Amino acid sequence: MTATPPSAARMATDTEIAAVEEQLRLLLVRVRAVWKEAAAAVHPKLQPVGYKILVTVVRRGPMQAGALADLLGIDKSVVSRQLKHLETLGLAEVRVDPADGRARIIEATPSAVETISHRGSRMQQQLYEQLRTWPVHDVDELARLLGRLTSEVVGPVAGPLPAP
Repeated sequence: MTATPPSAARMATDTEIAAVEEQLRLLLVRVRAVWKEAAAAVHPKLQPVGYKILVTVVRRGPMQAGALADLLGIDKSVVSRQLKHLETLGLAEVRVDPADGRARIIEATPSAVETISHRGSRMQQQLYEQLRTWPVHDVDELARLLGRLTSEVVGPVAGPLPAP
C-alpha cells in the first residue's frame, strides 16, 4: 500500500478575497468616523489627521517630523501644517532637533498626553472590550494575520506601537 500525500490547502477564491476586502473597507470607513469623533473630543478644531499625529507622538514619545511623516505615510508638507496647527491649539511643542539643526522634533504637551491617555477613543475602548472576550489564541492569530497582510500588501511597519 502506498501512502497518499496530504492534499494541498485550497487557496482563497476571488469571491472570498472580495469578502475580506469589503470587511476591510467597512472597517476603514468606521475608523475614519471614529477618528473624527476622537479628534473633536480632544479639541473642537483638531482635524482627524492631526489626531493621528498627536496619538502617535503620545504613544511613541517625541520624534522627528520627517520620521513621523514616514511612519504614518503622510506627506511631509501635511505634517508640517498639522504641527503648526497642533502648536496653535496648545497640544504639541515643536523644537529644533539638537542633533540635526535642519530637523524638527514634535512632543505632545502634558495636557495632550493626559487627554489622549485618559479618554482613548470609543473605537479603542470597544476593541479592547470585545477582544477581552476572545480566546487568547484568536487574538494572537488575528494580530499575526493582520501583521502578515499589512507587511505583504503595504510593506513593513516601523515597529509596533506600545500598548495604550
